[in-house]
Amino acid sequence: MYTVLRNMFQKMIVMSTVAVAAALAIVALPAAAQTPTYRAPRTADGKPDLNGIWQALNEANYDIEAHVARAALALRPGPYGPVPAAPVLALGAVGSVPPGVGVVDGELPYKPEALAKKKQNQQNWLTLDPEIKCYLPGVPRATYMPYPFQILQSASAMVIVYEYAGAVRNIFFKDPGPPPVDSWMGQSVGHWEGDTLVVDVKGFNDSSWFDRAGNYHSDALHVVERYTRTSPDVISYEATIDDPQVFTRSWKMSMPLYRRQEKNAQLLDFKCPEFVEELLYGQWRKKPLSREATEPRPTEPRP
Repeated sequence: MYTVLRNMFQKMIVMSTVAVAAALAIVALPAAAQTPTYRAPRTADGKPDLNGIWQALNEANYDIEAHVARAALALRPGPYGPVPAAPVLALGAVGSVPPGVGVVDGELPYKPEALAKKKQNQQNWLTLDPEIKCYLPGVPRATYMPYPFQILQSASAMVIVYEYAGAVRNIFFKDPGPPPVDSWMGQSVGHWEGDTLVVDVKGFNDSSWFDRAGNYHSDALHVVERYTRTSPDVISYEATIDDPQVFTRSWKMSMPLYRRQEKNAQLLDFKCPEFVEELLYGQWRKKPLSREATEPRPTEPRP
């Protein structure tokens, strides 16, 4: 009798364990598989509302590829490895490069001759990077520079305003035809694919870079951006890059964009052209100022 009861008890335990495991599987799997897709608030015309002040939070402006930390963007050979170049030496840690996981998958597919130019750009960053001269950043770089930008959206128009250099993009929803002239920011034509805003950008000049690491493009650049609201305060951003003069194939970058949370969030003036006037035009002063980097010296007291 004892043996019979024991066997029955063991069977009940096994059956209970199986039942609990099955119940957990039934509960857990649908919960993961049936997570409701976020539905963004709508504008008057029923499209997802992208209005707001947004900003990327990453190191892509330093280098869109994965990279380790280094002492400076401008380097020179040192006795035991690269050290900061003389013009940036005084910046110390402020001039260093933080590490980043990258916003692209793997290495960029440069053509061999284009890769050589990229390396030349990187070696001469201090004189060649257009950001240093406060030129317009281009697309997609404007999106992930360390400054906020604002999307202004209505039923008939959309404008993206960037804090950096006062850059502005009009998103046309009716194709105006070929860009009349090549420009820093290109010509943007948008349409909706479900809840995703797709922006086709063409008509670039060849003067902007993707980052401070010398990654560049030609005037054949074609960018297709995708903006998708994935939560109340996040936009999923993707940009597909095609430039047959520089790359062997198209490639993609992706990152989240975060809504600025401050109660008084707003774009402030950062019109940097006036900050580089001395750099660009100082040599044409009647009495040019010295451009030699000198060590600060203590001020001698007056007699």
